[in-house]
Amino acid sequence: MTLWTPGGEHRPNPEPAQGAAPAEPSLADLAPEDRARLEAMQAEMTEVREQLLAAPASIVIANHAMGIYELAAIHLTAPAPMLREASLAIDALAALLDGLPGRLGESEQTLREALAQLRAAYLEVRNRGQA
Repeated sequence: MTLWTPGGEHRPNPEPAQGAAPAEPSLADLAPEDRARLEAMQAEMTEVREQLLAAPASIVIANHAMGIYELAAIHLTAPAPMLREASLAIDALAALLDGLPGRLGESEQTLREALAQLRAAYLEVRNRGQA
């Protein structure tokens, strides 16, 4: 839609709708130090992405599985063990291992042993709490 003015046709800039999100700032809108920080973070993220792309997926997944193992262990060894949270982490690790048999490379056997240890520790902590 245009408006006629004595100076000719004019296309008005639409007002942003109330409640609409403001426009994202561009790099040019940032202070030099903020721009440098953002560019450094972007370069670091690119480097991490390249490292992940270079690693076999089985190794990355095994690392995440070890994180799940550690999560379960933290909940089991807390001063007041959190059995429900530990159980969820143990079940998540089991689902991962049961869902990917033979696909996690050299780490698979270690992860299966870690799962067995977690299950035994869970039973021990649970039985100690019931006594």
